[in-house]
Amino acid sequence: MRTTANNMLLFLKGLAMGAADVVPGISGGTVAFITGIYIELVATIKSFDITALKLLKSDGPRAAWHHINGNFLVVLLAGILTSVFSLAQIMHYLLLEHGVPLWSFFSGLIIGSVILLLRQNPPAKISEKLLFVVGVLIAYGISIAPSVMLEGSVMTMFFAGAIALCAMILPGISGSFILVLLGLYPVFISAIANLEIDILVAFSAGGIIGLMLFSRFLSWLLANFQAAVIALMCGFLVGSLSIIWPWKSTLYQKVSDTGEVLTKITENILPNQFLEITGNDPRTLLCSLVFCLGFAIVLSAEFFGKTQRH
Repeated sequence: MRTTANNMLLFLKGLAMGAADVVPGISGGTVAFITGIYIELVATIKSFDITALKLLKSDGPRAAWHHINGNFLVVLLAGILTSVFSLAQIMHYLLLEHGVPLWSFFSGLIIGSVILLLRQNPPAKISEKLLFVVGVLIAYGISIAPSVMLEGSVMTMFFAGAIALCAMILPGISGSFILVLLGLYPVFISAIANLEIDILVAFSAGGIIGLMLFSRFLSWLLANFQAAVIALMCGFLVGSLSIIWPWKSTLYQKVSDTGEVLTKITENILPNQFLEITGNDPRTLLCSLVFCLGFAIVLSAEFFGKTQRH
């Protein structure tokens, strides 16, 4: 049984996971992994099964609560949700007003995550190294394709929730990054910031159903091919750096009658080209500083996780 101090520490880990999943950089699964609660998290998600219902019927709520590790889940979710809702307004503002430094910060988070995961799980086999390369190529291929801006409808957000929350529990890939690829990240942030209940309910429902199904497959996959899975995810993250490169020039975009951007094609450019083409300050020094900050946060999280496990 956890003490009050242990519950407070678990709550703080939930805060860190929520913060990670609000931004398309480091994933909540990575935070869980480096803070020592990842295995318990996956096992807890898996425990929502027919056995829990049978225990509820035969032995009562207390037995079912113990089976699903309820105390762990409530404290962790409290931290995650507190972080998500408290950061949403800030993220909404930063994306609109300070996008270039923000994407630089995300880049630091991603590179730090990749180094951390590969250091903890170095690809030893040729197949694992090949999977890393495949991950890089897949993500880079996505980055040079037109960015599809999907409509933020209830049904779209249901399926987006299923995909994004599954990604959330993977060490090495961010659920928010999946939303970026789908063009739904601004929709998600806006829904939280403005409390759009229908969008949030659809997203949550899709996420819960997706998690129930995916957690069982993930548990088997990690038990048998953990190094291979992480190598693939790290490759995907490396390739994704092309997508979140801070300085971009818009080559083409298609806008709807209501002014909504439907399709957008951009190219990565250097900071000096950004100034010439857009006329905006590339803020190179600030971007370098926040990049280092993001990188340092990941390595600090690793150090914190090690001290807590010893």
